[in-house]
Amino acid sequence: MDFLQNPFSELALLLLVCAFVGALFVRLRQPVLIAYIVVGIAVGPAGFGFVAAHDQIDLLAQIGVTVLLFVVGLKLDLKHIRHIGAVALATGLGQLAFTVAFGFALILLLGRAPMEALYVAVALTFSSTIIIVKLLSDKRELDSLHGRIAVGFLIVQDVAVVIAMMAMSSLGGPDGTATWGEVLLSLAWRLGAVTAVMYVLMRWPLPKLVAAMARSQELLLVFAVAWGVAFAALGEWAGFSKEAGAFLAGFSLASTPYREAVNARLTGLRDFLLLFFFIDLGAKLDFSTLGAELAPAVVLSLFVLIGNPLIVMAIMGYMGYRKRTGFMAGLTVAQISEFSIVFVAMGISLGHVGVQALGLTTLVGLVTITVSTYMILYSQPLYTRLAPWLTVFERKHPFRELAVERQPGGNEQAEAIVFGLGRYGSRLLAQLRAAGVEAIGVDFDPEAVRTLRRQRLPVRFGDGEDPDFVETLPLAQVRWVITTFPQWESNRALLHALHTAKFRGTIVGAVRDAAHGRALKTAGVDYILNPFDDAADHAAQYLATHIHAPKEDLS
Repeated sequence: MDFLQNPFSELALLLLVCAFVGALFVRLRQPVLIAYIVVGIAVGPAGFGFVAAHDQIDLLAQIGVTVLLFVVGLKLDLKHIRHIGAVALATGLGQLAFTVAFGFALILLLGRAPMEALYVAVALTFSSTIIIVKLLSDKRELDSLHGRIAVGFLIVQDVAVVIAMMAMSSLGGPDGTATWGEVLLSLAWRLGAVTAVMYVLMRWPLPKLVAAMARSQELLLVFAVAWGVAFAALGEWAGFSKEAGAFLAGFSLASTPYREAVNARLTGLRDFLLLFFFIDLGAKLDFSTLGAELAPAVVLSLFVLIGNPLIVMAIMGYMGYRKRTGFMAGLTVAQISEFSIVFVAMGISLGHVGVQALGLTTLVGLVTITVSTYMILYSQPLYTRLAPWLTVFERKHPFRELAVERQPGGNEQAEAIVFGLGRYGSRLLAQLRAAGVEAIGVDFDPEAVRTLRRQRLPVRFGDGEDPDFVETLPLAQVRWVITTFPQWESNRALLHALHTAKFRGTIVGAVRDAAHGRALKTAGVDYILNPFDDAADHAAQYLATHIHAPKEDLS
């Protein structure tokens, strides 16, 4: 076609195809990055083969990876590192060690060379921060206990992937000629040099430079991209990798007051440029060799989907968390990430592995991301089915969670319980207490619980979706239960837990829309509150009274 005789037209067609295929995958509740890989396969040599602008797409893909690592570094504020917590650190490091060790042995048993086994095993350890945070945010579980722990060990993984990139780039030529002693020595002095340079930059010139650039939001964006790309090029020149250099560039800006502004502006650009990385990846997959990778990909996918969650549950159970908390956190590592593919692609550029390793990693990524997405979306029904077999991952005395639950505020008399203490739920609890109702609150966000306890409100920490926790509440004396959970799935789990605990009182549900209200009504909720409609009705009555009142009555 004459239309496709120039790169601009090809890119225009690519974007249109990605938009429509991406819309289909969103409807299937799948991450759009899978759609981009599928589009790459369709337009590449293995498919219709009508795209020839490979050099342009490859360049955009490299910039996309650079921006991705820059944004990851940008989110790694030193304050966050200090507050990761023992459980996130132990779980993150434990999962990394388990997956690398057992994955390496498993891949060797599948007949792969040691270097390829090492690359793929390391690639299997990383979970997608982007996908996990998006899924937890959509389910409103980002501030839950398991959500906070998951984000903590995702930070550990993000740091680990950069160290792994530095280590592998230190191996030398195509055969990895450097010894591991030389690698460790090289990595140590490089990290030392980087630490010194970062300290000097972040301590003196960088804050003033960023402040000067921030006078214009457009200039701040250009500076951020330039800083990331420049550090990526410098990192490659210094013997690191482009990816490691980009990460350090973002990390250098993470402690500045403009971090959130830069991150907000770069997020859309990151997603747009990563589109080309995944298209390029799909277009380069060699289907003549992928047939031989199907069986190993199935074995490794099962290893990631089952093995990674099991090790997380085992570690968290040992550290004193309930089986449900460990299960929900464990599901977030039942996949590999875009970093895994970037990491193996770097190995190809260094000459350490062949394209077969990339094909295998990509197949495992497609399977695990697809399956784990549905596992996270339907985590509660999945937990309900598996709970009887998960007791082995829980101590008889889950002391960490019990310690929080038994903090002051755990023995109140109660005639009503409010589940969910966001803005609406916490205000509702405070007003009920002010009206003389003996009400207590329940929430799974430790920070919200601490804040409300400082206000001397009786609040329990715990998950209303967990039947074991609900049974610890004083339901025998409670006559009213009010749920402000925004998700139907959360409310369904709570209603099941209340039914299991033989609660016979009145249940009230606060909803955001009519469909949610109908679902709760059908499930047996006695009264429905609609905060938006109720507030609008009250405001309309208040305003109508004042609008129709004589002017002298308004003074």
